[in-house]
Amino acid sequence: MASQHPPKRRKLSNEAFPKLRDAEVQKLRELPVWEARQAVLEGICSNQVYVIVGETGSGKTTQIPKFLHQSRFKKDKIICTQPRRVAAIANATRVAKEMGCKLGGLVGYAVRFDDASTPETKIRYVTDGLLLREAVADPLLQQYKVIIVDEAHERTLDTDALLGLLKRMQRVRKDDFHIVLMSATLDAGKYASFFPGAKVGLVQGRQHTVQVMYTKQAQESYLDAALTTVLQIHAREPVGDILAFLTGQEEIDALCNLVRSRGLHTKGADGQEKLHPVAIYAALPAEQQAQVFETAPLGTRKVIFATNIAETALTIPGLRYVVDTGVVKQRSYQSRAGVDLLAVVPISKAQARQRSGRAGREAPGKTFRLYTEAEFEKLEATTTPEILRVNLASAVLQLKALGIPDVRAFDFVDPPPLPALMARLPVDPRYAKILLAAAGSGCAEDAAAIVAMASVEQVFISGRTEQQRQASMQARQRFRRPQGDHITALAVLRAFLATGKGKRGEWCAQNCISGRAMQRCHRIFDQLCGLLQAMKLPLERLGDNQDPEPLQRALTCGLFLHAARRQPDGTYKVIGTGQEVSIHPSSVLSGSKPDCIVFNELVFTRRNYARTMCSIQIPWLTELVPSYFTKHIAR
Repeated sequence: MASQHPPKRRKLSNEAFPKLRDAEVQKLRELPVWEARQAVLEGICSNQVYVIVGETGSGKTTQIPKFLHQSRFKKDKIICTQPRRVAAIANATRVAKEMGCKLGGLVGYAVRFDDASTPETKIRYVTDGLLLREAVADPLLQQYKVIIVDEAHERTLDTDALLGLLKRMQRVRKDDFHIVLMSATLDAGKYASFFPGAKVGLVQGRQHTVQVMYTKQAQESYLDAALTTVLQIHAREPVGDILAFLTGQEEIDALCNLVRSRGLHTKGADGQEKLHPVAIYAALPAEQQAQVFETAPLGTRKVIFATNIAETALTIPGLRYVVDTGVVKQRSYQSRAGVDLLAVVPISKAQARQRSGRAGREAPGKTFRLYTEAEFEKLEATTTPEILRVNLASAVLQLKALGIPDVRAFDFVDPPPLPALMARLPVDPRYAKILLAAAGSGCAEDAAAIVAMASVEQVFISGRTEQQRQASMQARQRFRRPQGDHITALAVLRAFLATGKGKRGEWCAQNCISGRAMQRCHRIFDQLCGLLQAMKLPLERLGDNQDPEPLQRALTCGLFLHAARRQPDGTYKVIGTGQEVSIHPSSVLSGSKPDCIVFNELVFTRRNYARTMCSIQIPWLTELVPSYFTKHIAR
């Protein structure tokens, strides 16, 4: 719906930034988005849906919500979504400083289990997922006059669900309501056609020059190449911090520990004596993620080892050099085989450009791509949206909670294949089978706990220091169950739920466990229990000292396609396919060598690892799934 009130032109004085020095104010005014301020305001206010394409570093994420608040939306609530919690927190912190207010007052943020906002907050940064959960209680999100979806090109499951929901709101809300989509690499035409009447605006960028360098030949190990390149930058390049893209927590912790333990006292070209390693990945607590924005200790050069979490929406002060390994750990799902794959795969050209852009936000920089220029040309242009490649169980649960009875009829930007959308029990078919089998064996509540724990990121926090890592290992041993990771996870959730609500934070800290992950797990567990009760299935649990065999058998029923048998050399072969796999080092079964296992997923790195597993007895296979295993085990 077009607005009848175009914005008034208003010159902002330095009084709008009471806590910033004149030089800082001038730096803000030099951002490209300031030149386009009036056009942006007119575009948003004159259209119900406005798509803004603004290059990296243009200032759109921090400045546009301020422009709106300082125009005619001063009394209204503006919300800006981010795909990642670290970006929501960092941007809110920055905008609060620029506006001279306390974080959580006029400007605030809300991410899962961390809400720094009040009813008086007017500019609120949140994750896409959190806004979806708010829509469960308020389907039309009536409290917001402007909803900004930033970094829309990332196309996470939450982002796509949110876009479909906003399209429904566009048809229903007749008040002065505005939707803004923002990105550096957005396919503007696709979104303009998805939202009826949408208009597109461009904010010209002012990216500093970034010199891009390729390797002369393919690298055998991107990890070795990344470390070598970081050391070469430190030794040869002038002042400036380094950002190196890796694929996951284990790699990042390993390189951070390596840099930290060796000291690396080689004097750098910038006169600094050693490197100061900092990690950033999704499972890291928010306070540790925030360390990437802190100035390195005197006499050191900061090197940040990061996943793709650092590709967008973050301006890291002092960053001049990027090391791009050219790979990312990506989840995909093969519905026919019921297999979740977490594999290291090549990035897209769009991701490569985003990574390079990190080096040129504040000054000229350099990007070292650890692959050849010919390899770059072979990369896909863009990344396939999550909705077309991952298990949709969590998305279906979310949409059901939003009151959408027929998920197949939901309006997606890129509709997923119909077989990927579940029906009555909206979870992965393997997990549905586990739940149903457990219900017939008197342990459905335990199975719901196991499925919930399998749905969250790693719950144990390894820590940064050797002392913290030792404490984490000792904590894991307290919960270890010899039957495997599933029964161990059940023990963790049981202990968490048995702890009083007011003491759960302390309990998590004492046991080196992520409170954020456990709270999410608790919510999923409650949802699953509610679904089982709605289906009139018995919600029972095993006693604390009871043999967990009924649960192991239920797991076998659901995970039989992932049954693997130990070979004489100590490796395992998947019985149905003959594929060779190894037990993941993080498993409680690592080193114990059971005769047979079933597992949740395959992780492809340097070896094929089975992850999250349970020991089982071979005779169960032909007993529980005779049509499949009679022929396979006979081979």
